[in-house]
Amino acid sequence: MLSLVSLTGLVACALLWPGIRAAEDPVAEAAVARKAYADRIRRTYSYKFGAGRISAPGNAAVEGNDFIEPTAFPDAAYCGHCHQEAHKEWRQSLHSNSFRTPFYQTSVQILMKTKGIEFARHCDSCHNPIGVLGGALNPVSTIDRKFDNDGVTCTVCHSVEKVDTKLGNGSYTLAVPAVMVDEQGRRIPGIVPDAEILAHLDRHSKAVMRDIYHTPEFCSACHKVSLPPMLNDYKWIRAFTTYDEWQNSKFSQRNPLTFYTADYTSCQGCHMKREALGLPDPGAKHGTLASHRWPAGNTAVPFFYGLDDQMKKTVEFLKSGNFLNVDLFGLRMGNSETPVAPLGTVPFTLKPDTEVEAYVVVQNKNIAHSLIPEVRDLYEAWVAFTVKDGQGKEIYKSGYLKPDGMLDPGAHSFTNRPVDATGNFVDNHKVWTIHSMAYDNTIQAGRSTLVRYRFHVPAEVSGPLTMTAAVEYRHLRQSYLNNVFGPDHPLYPVIEIASRTRTLRVGENQPEAPLANDNADWMRWNNLGIAYLDELQYGEAKRAFEEVVKLRPDYKDGWVNVGLNFIEWEKYGEARAPLEKALSLHPKDARALYYLALVERRQRHSEAELADLQEVVAQYPQSHDARRELGISYYQQHRVEDAMGQFKALQAIDPDDLAAHYNLAILYRRMGMKTQAAEEAAQYAMKRIDPGAPTYSLEFLRKHPEISNESVPWHVHAEASVHPEMSSPQGVGAGVGQP
Repeated sequence: MLSLVSLTGLVACALLWPGIRAAEDPVAEAAVARKAYADRIRRTYSYKFGAGRISAPGNAAVEGNDFIEPTAFPDAAYCGHCHQEAHKEWRQSLHSNSFRTPFYQTSVQILMKTKGIEFARHCDSCHNPIGVLGGALNPVSTIDRKFDNDGVTCTVCHSVEKVDTKLGNGSYTLAVPAVMVDEQGRRIPGIVPDAEILAHLDRHSKAVMRDIYHTPEFCSACHKVSLPPMLNDYKWIRAFTTYDEWQNSKFSQRNPLTFYTADYTSCQGCHMKREALGLPDPGAKHGTLASHRWPAGNTAVPFFYGLDDQMKKTVEFLKSGNFLNVDLFGLRMGNSETPVAPLGTVPFTLKPDTEVEAYVVVQNKNIAHSLIPEVRDLYEAWVAFTVKDGQGKEIYKSGYLKPDGMLDPGAHSFTNRPVDATGNFVDNHKVWTIHSMAYDNTIQAGRSTLVRYRFHVPAEVSGPLTMTAAVEYRHLRQSYLNNVFGPDHPLYPVIEIASRTRTLRVGENQPEAPLANDNADWMRWNNLGIAYLDELQYGEAKRAFEEVVKLRPDYKDGWVNVGLNFIEWEKYGEARAPLEKALSLHPKDARALYYLALVERRQRHSEAELADLQEVVAQYPQSHDARRELGISYYQQHRVEDAMGQFKALQAIDPDDLAAHYNLAILYRRMGMKTQAAEEAAQYAMKRIDPGAPTYSLEFLRKHPEISNESVPWHVHAEASVHPEMSSPQGVGAGVGQP
């Protein structure tokens, strides 16, 4: 047995290395020390949400389900003795700054002052795990909180032994932190000399690495959040589900219903790409290390702390060029009912003194989650759209920042508006007051949105027009920054993620060669069809998808999209032919079979319906849509046990699925299993939307008519007049930066 270990704890039992004293059993002594510490904390701990529930309303847990002393976690500086590159990257990352930043502190301090420190365990289960599991989030705590500055430190992530993908809110279980195991594989708590680790790298690896760390499920513990009744005194609300969005994206290869396909990519494959070493690190392979910066969208933290390397990497990540595609797709001019499209491919004539409606299609092309994925109310992403004449004079603009940093009220932004029970915008991220969502304009993975801009070409227009659309991004929302710092603070960085510019000549316009990053015309039509489909414009979607199959008659998903649109349009009979065409091109295609099964159900071909869905589930056992529909098919055929099996499998994939809870409640009752039936009925009642919630949203929209159209499937951003000197264009469908 490895005999020499240093143990920090309330009990002063220093277990030293050779030449001083040998410990008979350091693991046992550590357990004694932990119990003594936990006994002391437990005596005054506020178990506000139930006996033994250390982290509630969060879900953080540690082996033994008892408190663990914060000093049991070796700090990041210790790990940095050897892992110099990983430590340098981590120190600048959002993980290491998860707790101390003024952005987080502003919200969590309001929560604690409003409801009590116990409620902050909901947030800190992810933002400050050591504080939660150490018992520091307690009204009478006297714990030294120097760990606050390390947020999610190395030995938090590298102690996780399992996660529960159903819950989120810190739904992980930590093993007792250790950087070494002994000869029997037992975890040895505390600090071990560097030389000893280097002499037993295999035992170090067993202590700090697990296969789960390479999976998206590992990330789900915190990148999935709900608002439970014990937090909001209202009802259960799912706040965000980045992990579930990944599951439904093309990158998971678990969902047959995505519009496009791609190679498998995990969360780590995007946010922890291997990079060349800058400092020595024994964790490197072939001179590269998985990035411990986790570059994503947080530009506020590196800007605030002056973390230049992190800012540079974050900006490079956001501007890498393949996440979004912005397409100036078409123009609808004068009284024409249809647009000239696609621009660049077809000739057209632009006349002076003409009203023009520009079609901008924004595709979420290669993000494995929505734009924006988390805490959408704090982020700002919007379309900046301008039209200028030959002298650079603005004819129209939308989506610009005012001198005070506020976003133009007319901007089309990819955000949401949570509201409380009084119909007011939930500011300062007071999530426990959220009762409804007035609207949510984010773009889901693999989908597109169509943004329309209406402007007037002046009668005396000078030279060619330059039309530009760009997706701009800022972290955080300006009004939230004002709440944190007051109005006097530097303007935070704005990053252009993607853009497209086209020149419009007054008179004849001829086709022109596409740019390297332009989508092919078939994909441009396909993205337009997807946008129309999401905006419930089925006739327009039909025409767009028909253009796709004209250009690519061999593209089976083009035919599936034609059929899908008919199904959404409730024209089931017309959906069959295009779906069967897709299957003739790609027999047993799961996506086509899924939608064909819905047609078979409507036409009462039960055996064909079952066969199609069984094939889809066989190919995609983690498809929650296929599991749900197969369960319904079995249910309708009175195959109770088979139906229950599908709904249970569905709950393992998507625990929030209301159909699963509802149908299992009925099926359990039919089986005489009253306890299980009551549990499922309770889950259904808790997770279904509050019938009164839309009234809160309606009240908000009544108070803010300038943005009420953001809540409808489609709208036009129109100028109030043709005067280019207008400082703040107003019109139909204006969006806001505040509230």
